[in-house]
Amino acid sequence: MDRKIVLFQGDSITDSNRDRNSNGHGVGYAQRVAGVLRVNEPYKYMTYNRGISGNRVVDLYARMRKDIINLKPDYMSILIGVNDVWHELDEMNGVSAEKYERIYDMLIEEVLQELPGIRIMIMEPFVLPGYKTVSDEENPGRWEYFRAEIELRAAAARRIAQKYDLVFVPLQEMFDRVNADSPIDGYWLRDGVHPSMAGHELLAREWLKAFEKLR
Repeated sequence: MDRKIVLFQGDSITDSNRDRNSNGHGVGYAQRVAGVLRVNEPYKYMTYNRGISGNRVVDLYARMRKDIINLKPDYMSILIGVNDVWHELDEMNGVSAEKYERIYDMLIEEVLQELPGIRIMIMEPFVLPGYKTVSDEENPGRWEYFRAEIELRAAAARRIAQKYDLVFVPLQEMFDRVNADSPIDGYWLRDGVHPSMAGHELLAREWLKAFEKLR
């Protein structure tokens, strides 16, 4: 049976504690999407989650052959960008917006050269106020910096999608909207970055809507 391969790529939001010793999908949106695909069209898809916690775009680029090219996916989604900002704040090891766009562009160009039939969706990086992202006495201006820098990477991701005629999945506005009147801190993104169960469900729904544009 010729099964189509679907690949989820990204950082911890995609990784979501997946089992490295098997083809685990974690407990986040990738698992939810894989389940829906399997139920709706049994035996049609083989799904892989290769998100790795802590990854920046440069880390994803470095493992491109092993975790993208060699798998020969028919479809791939990428969600990357928050660590490019976060690691600068906490470790002074981030990736500037300009370099993020340059490396992301190189990654997409090389993947398309190696796998000309692949269909790709680029998911928008996002952030909300949370205990890992907000400002405090020791980190004044942290939230303003975090949000502004994420928006720069989101704009870069959108430009790359447009350049290569890929499906772009907007997510920040959705999270802003549902979080606007939330009476519970961390209801959608537990710490301002990592989705809760409800947040992952929203991601899965948006992923599945975007997937219809790829097929």
